Amino acid sequence: MSIKTRFAPSPTGYLHIGGARTALFSWLYARRHGGSFVLRIEDTDLERSTTESVNAILEGMTWLGLEYDEGPFYQTHRFDRYKQVIDQLLQDGKAYRCYCTKDRLEQLREQQMENKQKPKYDGFCLDNNHDDTDKPYVIRFKNPKQGEVVIDDMVKGQVVISNDELDDLIIARSDGTPTYNLTVVVDDLDMGITHVVRGDDHLNNTPRQINILKAMGAELPVYAHVPMILGDDGKRMSKRHGATSVMQYRDEGFLPEAVLNYLVRLGWSHGDRELFTLDEMISLFDSKDINKAASTYNEEKLLWLNQEYIKAATPEHIAHHLSWQLKELDIDPTNGPDLLSVIKPQQDRARTLKELARNIEFFYKDFDGYNAKAAKKNLKVSTLEPMQRLTEHFTNIENWNAEEIQTAIDAVIEQFEINLGKIGQPVRVAISGKAATPAIDITLELLGKQLTIVRMEKAIDFIKARAENQVVR
Repeated sequence: MSIKTRFAPSPTGYLHIGGARTALFSWLYARRHGGSFVLRIEDTDLERSTTESVNAILEGMTWLGLEYDEGPFYQTHRFDRYKQVIDQLLQDGKAYRCYCTKDRLEQLREQQMENKQKPKYDGFCLDNNHDDTDKPYVIRFKNPKQGEVVIDDMVKGQVVISNDELDDLIIARSDGTPTYNLTVVVDDLDMGITHVVRGDDHLNNTPRQINILKAMGAELPVYAHVPMILGDDGKRMSKRHGATSVMQYRDEGFLPEAVLNYLVRLGWSHGDRELFTLDEMISLFDSKDINKAASTYNEEKLLWLNQEYIKAATPEHIAHHLSWQLKELDIDPTNGPDLLSVIKPQQDRARTLKELARNIEFFYKDFDGYNAKAAKKNLKVSTLEPMQRLTEHFTNIENWNAEEIQTAIDAVIEQFEINLGKIGQPVRVAISGKAATPAIDITLELLGKQLTIVRMEKAIDFIKARAENQVVR
């Protein structure tokens, strides 16, 4: 059998982290077995579905690199097919028109609640069906009253639901539009979906969908219901827990492969191993290793993973994904040193690309002022003479490189009998506005002679002004 899985989001919001994990598991299962992966947009909720949400889903899938083999398909393009199925179910006596008013249904629900019964439709219109098509009606599926539905779930194991717990669900609204449970079944059948991987919040829909599939004489797909993701407070993941939109992770400076690695471990494991390449995920992914219990989101773990990926990546790969961050900071990487050369000494020092972009900003843009704490500690009056002398040395360097720069620094250290920190830290603050940079000789070589001297002179003026202020006081 050729495996075919699908990811079927509703375009009523962004692609959230839970949906992305479901898509990843479905994608991995198809890739692991040499099958196909389908993207289907379930947009029949006409009031809530938006073009912006569709684009956000497509953008999120592209950024993560979860390429689909078929699609995207849109349910709104298939209304004729759904109507055909509904009409056939009516003709076969497997569905019926329901004329019950909203008031009657509400009274029925209240009465059942008072009697401590499970609220469900009582089949009134099945027993009193007069087919008056001039009155408003919905169409209900005639659910079997006897027997049970057995779900051999790849994650949950065997789940058994008695048919008498299920009511006759609505498959077409009063305006004729099909409902979720009908459209999903028809799509999965028509698209040849063999394995349905989805969140376990859909588990209660599965017996209903299986009964519709049986009524259509269809072969059942295999189901895998993945447990939900919880926030660190033990509650279901939501906006209050931080980033939930996939593209927000891009905005915050995460590499897509780090997010995928985090997601695959958020509910799946292979021993104690934490880091996986995409090829390794595909070769090792097995549904039996999906956790049965809910997983807890931990942003610190994601940050750690992201830093590991940044450390291991090539400067070229980082530069590709860093471009969005540079644009946000209005940095033109052509207006300064070679970007790849700048990234290389910096990539061990940042947990996110956003942090990395801020760390290298001083190479390409002037900064407004110094970090107050760093300036107070390092641009002191006692550093004025060493800074002036070092600037003179820098001015006399003909071949501007790390070796010559370090020779100049060593000469000042020897002349003033100070350690490297007493001159290195003031220089860092002078040229970057802050106290932390990679090795000072490499940093200055990349910054260039002219800009280094300009910023050194600016820092010297700052120290002089500080000295004058102390005298006045």
